[in-house]
Amino acid sequence: MGSEAGGPIEFHITGFKKFQGVADNPTEILVGKFEEHMRKHGMPSGTQLGSCTVLETAGDGALAPLLQLLNAPHEGIENPLIISTRDSGDVKLDRDSLSVPQKRIVWVHFGVNSVSNNFAVERRAVNEATFRYPDELGWQPQRVPIVLEDGPISFIRETTLPVRDIVSALSKEGFDVMESYDAGRFVCNYVYYHSLRQAQKNGVKSLFVHVPLFMVINQERQLQFIAALLKVLTIFC
Repeated sequence: MGSEAGGPIEFHITGFKKFQGVADNPTEILVGKFEEHMRKHGMPSGTQLGSCTVLETAGDGALAPLLQLLNAPHEGIENPLIISTRDSGDVKLDRDSLSVPQKRIVWVHFGVNSVSNNFAVERRAVNEATFRYPDELGWQPQRVPIVLEDGPISFIRETTLPVRDIVSALSKEGFDVMESYDAGRFVCNYVYYHSLRQAQKNGVKSLFVHVPLFMVINQERQLQFIAALLKVLTIFC
């Protein structure tokens, strides 16, 4: 397994804008700074950073732009933000070498848990939208299926990535990280459910990670965590 087993791994990163109770969402800042961070430190060998996108913290009202992202060509994009060569971790910006067949696509979504003191890698999402308060576009569903054709609100989708192994590897790197079986019922779960559904349809990978506030784990350490996560994911993709 890993980046040498096939084509390059192309990562697509998302975060969220502000929402009620969190005026400055750390995931918006992290996603906004991640490209710069990786240009400085280098992508893992054999990988590409395809996109960094900040989503509205909204469910149904923001569904169209979310699905546009998730339905982008699943063979990869023509112009990734950063690519790395196979034989080194150096960032390579030669656009002539970007068209590589059989890319392996991985969506990595980040959301904040304002009451957490560690990172949490989410194993699954549930087909239920129950928002305890309105999202940023005013929607507040209660016990509504996220995808009606998937059946009851109890229906669960799980990532195909080995969450326990990922958590173990990151813990060995010194990060305070746990495995989670509950992404809540708010917009994080909503986005993850759609992402897992589209990942199954398109033959790609999807993962969601909750991060704490910067007052708990500072920005630089969280950027280091994301970089370490991508490196770990190359083992399992």
